[in-house]
Amino acid sequence: MKFRPLHDRVVVRRLDAEEKTAGGIIIPDTAKEKPMEGEVIAVGPGARNEQGQIVALDVKAGDKILFGKWSGTEVRLDGEELLIMKESDIMGIIDGTPAKKK
Repeated sequence: MKFRPLHDRVVVRRLDAEEKTAGGIIIPDTAKEKPMEGEVIAVGPGARNEQGQIVALDVKAGDKILFGKWSGTEVRLDGEELLIMKESDIMGIIDGTPAKKK
């Protein structure tokens, strides 16, 4: 199935959180918090400004991002759990390291 977000929506895949603490303690799945890092899968064309012109988004597919803990709506597409959120829910782009898949 192909999915194309509309307006200023962004489709994000959560990235895995660390399974060990710095001291080497393994964290079980039930005690883990949901990660707040993700990889952008798809972006919409952009939002319209007051003049009716489309303003392109700052993020693009493949960007590694940081978003709020309760941001977005969880959906399941092709058996994969993804998030759909507005660009305004994204706090920033993480530079330097390529995103790793879940």
